[in-house]
Amino acid sequence: MPLSENEQRLLEQMERALHAEDPKFATTMSGADLRSHYRRRALLASVAFVLGVVVLMTGAVSEIIPLGVAGFVVMLAAAWFAVTAWRRMPGPGEIGTFGPPAAPTGRTKRARQGGGFMDRVEERWRRRREQGPGR
Repeated sequence: MPLSENEQRLLEQMERALHAEDPKFATTMSGADLRSHYRRRALLASVAFVLGVVVLMTGAVSEIIPLGVAGFVVMLAAAWFAVTAWRRMPGPGEIGTFGPPAAPTGRTKRARQGGGFMDRVEERWRRRREQGPGR
């Protein structure tokens, strides 16, 4: 959901106040863009994958089996690295932090199965509003 003009204005004021109060912290936080970090990791993994293909083909053509196996292992590791980087990449507008991803909880599973606590509360609230004050 996009921010309203008033919310954007408040956010800009808070950002300016943060820059005025603690410029070192503000520049540190503005440089931590997770999308570019994970995009760079995925690009590096793609280059490693191509390198693995070259090593695999070199091993196959020269009939050096350990070299071909090594190329395959490099390809496999690069593919895994690229997929994990792609999955961790936050969507546009999402805010993330550096560090290991949070451990999965049971909430996501329950939310997919029929809704969690907040979904049930919102549904009750909607029903009460639809029924009106007289019941």
